[in-house]
Amino acid sequence: MDDDFVNSSPVYILGISAFYHDSGAALLRDGTILCAAQEERFTRKKHDPGFPAHSVRFCLEFAGIGLDQVQSVVFYDKPLLKFERLLETYLSFAPKGLGSFLKAMPVWLKEKLYLKQELRSQLCELSGLARKALPPLLFTAHHQSHAASAFFPSPYEKAAVLCLDGVGEWATTSAWVGNSDQLEPLWQIDFPHSLGLLYSAFTYYLGFKVNSGEYKVMGLAPYGEPRFAELIRSELIDIKPDGSFRLNMDYFDYCTGLTMVNERFGKLFGLPVRAPESDALTQAHMDIAASIQEVTNDCVVRLASQLRKETGMEHLCLAGGVALNCVANSEVARLAGFKGLWVQPAAGDAGGSIGAALSAWYAGEHPQRRQDSPDGMNGAYLGPEFSDEDIRSALNRFGAVFDEEPQESLCSRVADLLADGNVVGWFQGRMEFGPRALGHRSILGDPRLPGMQEKMNLKIKFRESFRPFAPSVLEEDTKDWFECEFTSPYMLMTAPVSKTRRHESADAEALTGLQKLKQVRSAIPAVTHVDYSARLQTVGKGGSVVYRRLLHAFKALTGCPVLINTSFNVRGEPIVATPEDAFRCFMATDMDYLVVGNFVLSKGSQSGREAFMDHVDQFELD
Repeated sequence: MDDDFVNSSPVYILGISAFYHDSGAALLRDGTILCAAQEERFTRKKHDPGFPAHSVRFCLEFAGIGLDQVQSVVFYDKPLLKFERLLETYLSFAPKGLGSFLKAMPVWLKEKLYLKQELRSQLCELSGLARKALPPLLFTAHHQSHAASAFFPSPYEKAAVLCLDGVGEWATTSAWVGNSDQLEPLWQIDFPHSLGLLYSAFTYYLGFKVNSGEYKVMGLAPYGEPRFAELIRSELIDIKPDGSFRLNMDYFDYCTGLTMVNERFGKLFGLPVRAPESDALTQAHMDIAASIQEVTNDCVVRLASQLRKETGMEHLCLAGGVALNCVANSEVARLAGFKGLWVQPAAGDAGGSIGAALSAWYAGEHPQRRQDSPDGMNGAYLGPEFSDEDIRSALNRFGAVFDEEPQESLCSRVADLLADGNVVGWFQGRMEFGPRALGHRSILGDPRLPGMQEKMNLKIKFRESFRPFAPSVLEEDTKDWFECEFTSPYMLMTAPVSKTRRHESADAEALTGLQKLKQVRSAIPAVTHVDYSARLQTVGKGGSVVYRRLLHAFKALTGCPVLINTSFNVRGEPIVATPEDAFRCFMATDMDYLVVGNFVLSKGSQSGREAFMDHVDQFELD
């Protein structure tokens, strides 16, 4: 790094993702990710697609700058290319889909075709600047944003990069090679052939919400058998040995219709589309989930293996919505031949804001890329934080009753509460960026208690009983509790519970479907899925200091270095962002304790809970 650069003013680049789903903003300072946030956390509208005004404002305030001090603003895709794809798709399928076309066109013509003007208007309103005083507005391709978010913050000097999602402008799957500060495209698979949209089609078919319910399909899969996998391969997707694929569009309606699948899809499996929140899930539904998960695993592993052969790279980076499928990620780590795998924790569209900004930084005349340890994401702790004064003021406004625990004894006290079977809302430090709570906006419990999974699902999270919970484990104790050869700091990998910790029995094999929930399968049953797997968060020295301290305290008390960690929200609600959000969620659920910073609240000491109970009823079911 030369002296002229060191002595120059900092260079700020603002990245923005918006107008599809999960909008967000990220700010770089001299190529380092300074802060990032998703708009939903501020507006309390889950998967908010709107212009991320609150997120942009947070980033600028965190840096202590105005928008006029930003070198450039970078948007995460190219709307004109997306518009081209929309037009060509409708023309290809005409006259089918005329109703959908007529519905989509006014929105595109009014809002999205003139996106540059809309972005400038929003930035002017937010900053008070005149249009001519705004920073330059740049656009990157959607998959370039994903690829940049995957490679540049990774710990690797060189790596292959694989991006998989629903669709960007045209690309649904793309391969790249990253080398220091360079990122070069290799090949792509284009719309309508999309592994992400195939998985979303099954999400829709099984009665879950597209773009938010895919993880429910993944969680449901272990309850079933993949007896439909060959049917999917023969009728719906043709996967070549190198992983390239084509979908049979005779079964799908997402190109021109208003639904994901058509009647032929349901006839293929002998079941109609399951209505959301309708009858109980049947064994057939579980088998279908298991089948699409197996096919997805196979396709992603083949793509990654081919990329290993093509590039000779020893490391792989992943991004795009499909990269949030931790089961597929783990199969790639196990089977694709790479020595290392790094997955962008904000792999979906919100993370595109980081990639857009990084693309602009590395396209400029700037110093060579710096390698960060363990990576460049700061543990994904990139959002806002609150001082003791902020927290105390918020709690006092609610008339809350609380104790202020000295920092040196806080973790010991919370460990005691958890070991006594209490569920604790845990709110610390900077908010996470991405869909996972990683110990700063979490609900915690004791994984050793057999009834804890059902209690937290039904009375705390208000969600389906089959949904598994993730364990957080001290990194140095991982191999003692899980069959795991990798770290998973961002909860994006799965691993089997160690055989020495399992409680296997012949009776368990006779159980089917949701009956499997009744079986105590390990020494940590509340985080052991029915196939003995667990979605891990390994907490090392590069992660949260306070969360790691709590895990140490719990281990010292119980001998167990593992805690249940689920996101601090209830069904249909974004993860909490502020102390006020945390208190409302605490009061509306059966959480026993709330810990915000150094302040500890007991549910039994609070009054006026009835005023918060309607808080749950307003949430959109996902």
